[in-house]
Amino acid sequence: MRIDLHSHSTASDGTDPPAEVVRRAREAGLDVLALTDHDTLAGLAAARRALPPGLALVTGMELSARLDGRSVHLLGYGLDGAEGSPLAAAAAGIVEARRGRARRMVDRLRELGVDITWPQVEALAAGGVVGRPHVARAMVAAGAIDRPEQAFTPEWIGAGGRAYVSRYALDPVQAIGLIADAGGAAVLAHPGALSRGWKIPDAAIARLAGAGVAGLEVWHPDHDEAERSRLGALAASLDLVPTGGSDDHGSLTGHRLGAQTCPPESYERLMARCGRRPGPGRAGPWT
Repeated sequence: MRIDLHSHSTASDGTDPPAEVVRRAREAGLDVLALTDHDTLAGLAAARRALPPGLALVTGMELSARLDGRSVHLLGYGLDGAEGSPLAAAAAGIVEARRGRARRMVDRLRELGVDITWPQVEALAAGGVVGRPHVARAMVAAGAIDRPEQAFTPEWIGAGGRAYVSRYALDPVQAIGLIADAGGAAVLAHPGALSRGWKIPDAAIARLAGAGVAGLEVWHPDHDEAERSRLGALAASLDLVPTGGSDDHGSLTGHRLGAQTCPPESYERLMARCGRRPGPGRAGPWT
């Protein structure tokens, strides 16, 4: 069984609509996919409608949090009871704050001579959650940079950059509780990814384990083999479920669904922590 527990669609900052994401997932040979858009469940209904035979869809979200002044992300899984929950309300507040942040970054970029507009960024988001990748794509269209990844530097909108604006995010302990209250299980996303700006210290991971986080994302494209080995050992020592996924964002990440996967035994442990177990002949809880 091939399981990818981290993916994004146009409901947030991916480039492909949810229906295309699930189609590509099955073409990539996946049996289980979690759609984990940033701070929203909005893409799941379209993904359900387009779900191809043989693919199970796990309800998920990548929730924004802040730890010691730095950005951390929590992947929530099994969120079948999230509609109308405090988690949904908190996520809606984050989404609105993201819009304000992106607008301020556009204003700063214009002051730096980059000819982009807020309507351009909104159009690229196409009704989804606005994020820095949409601003980066607008910068490419304006000719300020050649590739979106070039925007994420101190020169532009990288952390601490000339046009960077920090964003509102939840306390991670609060986020873990909101996910649990919605019937889900929380996993700390890409904790060792230096490309995200910092590694989450082991002591902080231990504190979050004590607060109820269920798992640790070990298999991720931004973790090399040494980091995966280290995180796997840490997860075992803290009784956390080691998980993994491609963190696919469509063309922004080279259409890499299935590039990193989660072992079936980890998947079953994670689903059990959502208060569910796969039934006979079923891949697990899905919508």
